[in-house]
Amino acid sequence: MHGNRLQPSYQSLGIATCLVLFAAAQLHAQTDAFWGQWRGNQQNGVAPAGDYPVQWSSESNIAWTLDLPGRGGSTPVIVGDTAYLTAGFDDKNHVIAVNLTNGTIAWTRELGDDRGGKHQKGSGSNPSVASDGKSLFAYFRSGDVGCLSDDGTVRWHHNLQDLYGQDTLWWDLGSSPIIADGKVIIPVMHSSEGEDRRSLTSVGYVVALNAETGDVAWKVDRNTDAPVEASQSYTTPVRCNVNGVDMFAVLGADQASLHRVNDGMTVGTVGGFNPAGEAFFRSISSPAVTDGVLICPYSRGDTVTAIALDRLAKNVGRDAVIWERDDIGSDVPTPAVDNGVAYFIEDGRQNRGEVIAVDVKTGETKWTVATPKSRVTFSSSPLIAGDHLYVTAEDSQTYVIGPLSSDAPEVVAQNDLGEQPGITVASPVPLKNGLLIRTRDSLIRVGK
Repeated sequence: MHGNRLQPSYQSLGIATCLVLFAAAQLHAQTDAFWGQWRGNQQNGVAPAGDYPVQWSSESNIAWTLDLPGRGGSTPVIVGDTAYLTAGFDDKNHVIAVNLTNGTIAWTRELGDDRGGKHQKGSGSNPSVASDGKSLFAYFRSGDVGCLSDDGTVRWHHNLQDLYGQDTLWWDLGSSPIIADGKVIIPVMHSSEGEDRRSLTSVGYVVALNAETGDVAWKVDRNTDAPVEASQSYTTPVRCNVNGVDMFAVLGADQASLHRVNDGMTVGTVGGFNPAGEAFFRSISSPAVTDGVLICPYSRGDTVTAIALDRLAKNVGRDAVIWERDDIGSDVPTPAVDNGVAYFIEDGRQNRGEVIAVDVKTGETKWTVATPKSRVTFSSSPLIAGDHLYVTAEDSQTYVIGPLSSDAPEVVAQNDLGEQPGITVASPVPLKNGLLIRTRDSLIRVGK
């Protein structure tokens, strides 16, 4: 099918490396890829080797377009020949399975009541599904979290807010679950309840649920001295292996923290991300790990801090910081990282649309590329696929930048999907010889 619109029926520095171990051998026979969680299998925004399309439009190089029911901002995940995403409709949270071959909905399943969205960019279905190759794990703004089989059978279902209290986030939940060592790990970073917003304090926690049973494996508090909205975070943890120990890092509430996977214990923290005590430094962009360095965008896109994971594991505080910059950053998009380079897409008013490649060990800029000037900003996170970087704007236009192996990459293509209603916040996802792009109302397979 071409352009067919179907109706319905995301040493030192070298010692610590980011490892995400999925049971790929247990997957069904695959016709596509395995992109099992937000930012991909290694949480770095890097596609597996493949032949990815560079140019497309609403009229060319489109395999199919599917109109989606309801509203959601979750980035799809891929298991075999099926994409999984979430949306709210009929007042319920739904997990949706889409056949990647023909672009039809295979099934939908309810998982609690949809709380809707507060922001025009948001919804009750912003977190991405996560998969370990055997099961699917979905989490919603309502606090509902559940495990499903690949045919949509609900294996278990809980509500974190029933267990631990209503979330007090001012905006829409954005943290996606991650899977590690048979556990589903979810951060909740918000504020105490109260009428006076100026008096709110951090009451965050991180919880791990047993992937098989849904039972609570552990729960650790993550309270900081972050004031008011600065205590609220929408970030996703990143998994890493430090000196042979399986860990994960969390960014938010003016602090980065490193935890053990087996028991959630906090082994190290770095504060000082908000030295002036700004009341409204909520964090959206998630941390990223490459070459033993934890990259932390903060301050509403005004700063980036790089932390050595092996030093963080020794709990030396700010001595773990290897560089900081206050002239680059991302407020919403999470950087892609690969081969010692971090790629940022600026989404602020001053440098909106600039793509910046930074050496993660030195903090030095390797190159900068400006996308065409526009009032449209970026919420999607960049994708490295082949020798190119893909960045998608909120109007669903995708800019392709490369070759990344050159000394001076440039914008090699500007791909316009035409009149796409709503705001595109989901990130592009790699497929076998293609890409998957989710707009507010549609799911589009680019390539063949």
